Amino acid sequence: MSASDDPRPAPSTEHAGLSAHAFGPGRHLRSRAKVLPEHARGHNRALVLQTLYHSGAMSRADLSRETGLTRVTISDLVSEFIADGIVVEMGVRETVGPGKPPILVDLDRAGHQIVGLDLSGPSAFIGAVLSLDGEVLERREVPRPVQADGDAAYAATLALARALVAAATQPVLGVGIGSPGVVRPDGVVLSSPNLGWKDLPLEAKLGVDLDLPVLVRNDANAAVLAEYTFGEAKADFMLIKIGRGVGAGLITGSQPLVGSRFAAGEIGHVVVGTDGGPRCACGKDGCLEAWLSVTRLDAAIEAEPAQREAILRDAGTRMGIGIAPIVAALDLSEVVLSGPAELLDGILIDAAIDTLHARTLEGVFEDVRIRLTAQEDIVLRGAAVMVLSSQLGVS
Repeated sequence: MSASDDPRPAPSTEHAGLSAHAFGPGRHLRSRAKVLPEHARGHNRALVLQTLYHSGAMSRADLSRETGLTRVTISDLVSEFIADGIVVEMGVRETVGPGKPPILVDLDRAGHQIVGLDLSGPSAFIGAVLSLDGEVLERREVPRPVQADGDAAYAATLALARALVAAATQPVLGVGIGSPGVVRPDGVVLSSPNLGWKDLPLEAKLGVDLDLPVLVRNDANAAVLAEYTFGEAKADFMLIKIGRGVGAGLITGSQPLVGSRFAAGEIGHVVVGTDGGPRCACGKDGCLEAWLSVTRLDAAIEAEPAQREAILRDAGTRMGIGIAPIVAALDLSEVVLSGPAELLDGILIDAAIDTLHARTLEGVFEDVRIRLTAQEDIVLRGAAVMVLSSQLGVS
């Protein structure tokens, strides 16, 4: 059984072990190297918090057994967490027999909240105050700027973030944002044509304006973390986020795939077919986004209602053309779609599956699934995963 299949956090020594940055209950991202001695304390902190996050309240002795850390180390770390307001004592556990009953400790799940923003919607920027468990507590939205005006898009983003921070009823642990486009790991939006952003240091700029920790990632990369954490996805899959634009996030071998140019999953601007097609926002004809975006599908169906089935079938076929080489190259187990079920479910997915199977090796990829995610607010929940991972080392 691999580490990603183990329902519990993996045991660790105090100076070596698996990475504590896991995505999903007991589904650890595979470590590529041992933990160096100088990084051991940070690793141990994250391991303890990760264990509490997914297993719930337990005693210090339980934590020692689950993590493989010594009781002295656990005692020191728990005391530090309590002083920092991260962990609280929950009372004693009932026991049978002699001896002092153990005191249970857990994350202070009600002590902090997270703000998440999704900038990928076709008509509005959506945001929420979330609990540490990814539950939406308060939702707000602001209209999306009609034109690709970078200054207006930033102003709308800042206004929404400020409104949500003000709506939080507990200290805000951080702000997570899913943005369309190519986003560097330091939160610089290299390119987002739909928002009019190019080389925008969104993470740093918002961090100053909000005076809070801010994490910015591509919206599909945020969504794929939520699917892996809270959904039913396997260790090798692609999530395609379909809204105003089209983008994908990838998990391969239990690791997020970002790429050397930070553009892994930018399938929206891949031309599918040699027969032209609709004009895309990027200026090319026949990009997958131009065929598959919610904006395009809604407009095409509204213009020709009698052609609805043909429009959806054609869009599904184009998606199958686009994803077939990716599925084959990475040997993916499934493709998960996030978007409006009334457009994607049924005809479109069926056409995509037929095309995928027709364009991949017979007898090898017939079991690859294409399905809709069961999650709502997937980008917002992915934003919560980002903040938890960055601020506490858990997810």
